[in-house]
Amino acid sequence: MDMKSMNLLVRVGAAAAVLSLAACASPEKTPATAAVAVSHNAVDNAVSAGAPELAPEEISAARSKMMQANQALAAKDYKRARELAVQAQADAKLAQAKAASAKATAASNALNEDLRVLRQEVDRANSDQQ
Repeated sequence: MDMKSMNLLVRVGAAAAVLSLAACASPEKTPATAAVAVSHNAVDNAVSAGAPELAPEEISAARSKMMQANQALAAKDYKRARELAVQAQADAKLAQAKAASAKATAASNALNEDLRVLRQEVDRANSDQQ
């Protein structure tokens, strides 16, 4: 083999090695990383919505699954990381929804109480005029 052929062979071999390494860098890594990031945001949003006080079980489950997803990601178990991240996101959304529902119920109860008091005052004022 002449030097040009040898040089070409080395380049082809190097390109094949790079492509092989790229193929080994799992195509699941990017979706798993993105899913974990989304689950972090979902948990943060649920916490901001008051989930620790209003939906403690759900936010605890979301945090636990998010931590497990981070561990799986660190262990390069991308499939498990993505699955756990999706579950964490669902738990966080449930926690956020429960917190919002609890706040809405509390606001509705407060409004109903205000209306009850107002009706009593109107009834009292009407009975005083008669």
